[in-house]
Amino acid sequence: MGVMATLQPILTVARAREKHWVGDAFLVSTVFSPNQLDPQILSPFLLMDHAAPKYFPPATKARGVGEHPHRGFETVTFAYAGEVAHRDSHGGGGIIGPGDVQWMTAGSGVVHEEFQSERFTAEGGTFEMVQLWVNLPARLKMTSPRYQGLEGQRFPRIPFGHGVEGRLIAGDLQSLQGPALTHTPITLFDVDFEAASTAQFELAAGTTTLLFVLRGSVRTQRAQIAQQGDLVVLDRASRGSVELEGETGARVLVLNGEPLEEPVFAHGPFVMNTRAEIVEAIHDYQRGLMGTLAPTS
Repeated sequence: MGVMATLQPILTVARAREKHWVGDAFLVSTVFSPNQLDPQILSPFLLMDHAAPKYFPPATKARGVGEHPHRGFETVTFAYAGEVAHRDSHGGGGIIGPGDVQWMTAGSGVVHEEFQSERFTAEGGTFEMVQLWVNLPARLKMTSPRYQGLEGQRFPRIPFGHGVEGRLIAGDLQSLQGPALTHTPITLFDVDFEAASTAQFELAAGTTTLLFVLRGSVRTQRAQIAQQGDLVVLDRASRGSVELEGETGARVLVLNGEPLEEPVFAHGPFVMNTRAEIVEAIHDYQRGLMGTLAPTS
């Protein structure tokens, strides 16, 4: 592949954060959040947690996060190892395993739960997940909830060159189309380096691009060496291409989206545009307007 003339500059690099538990199944590092980086720089992305590979022994009781509400955004869960079972108050649900992705639009409000699957609980094993929060524009904050369970075999493979391949989850890249349905222009894909090699690609000008190193070491934009757990934020004010030079076994998650350029008011499980909308969300949840989960048998 020929060398591209201009590379998009790097705006900032965020280092790995200390780990903390979410429920009793997800030992995560928060890669970014509105409290760590300017939400306008991240837009349309809000928050991302990485549960790095961890072994869980067999158990008799499922580990996870019990029922809780969301409104105003979407959660995207990438399964790299292990299995997660999801169910929500609008009938969405399913199990995702290695290579699968779950995309839940909370919209006007859902109550949901996430637990390690029955099979994984009984057998144990290595568990690795990423959960991304994607903001919704003001006009779609109260859209109807939606659940997408996307099997890994549905993702087109992106040929970046010898020894390096991607899988396209959402958006358009190299004349391919990812299967995930999005409410705003978003492109999400992995880049896997089966051998030490270089991947080059073009993304839409003026969009947000975040590069998260899931594994190994990667030189980004011929300049910054990024290690596992590092987030590289590119400068969307400058037009250019993206270049990743990875060592054997490296993996990078690429997040790209059109910024919303709207106020972000986040409080716990709700993300709206104003404080008044957050208060309304809390009251609606307390009144049961986001639905309830049926008891399990």
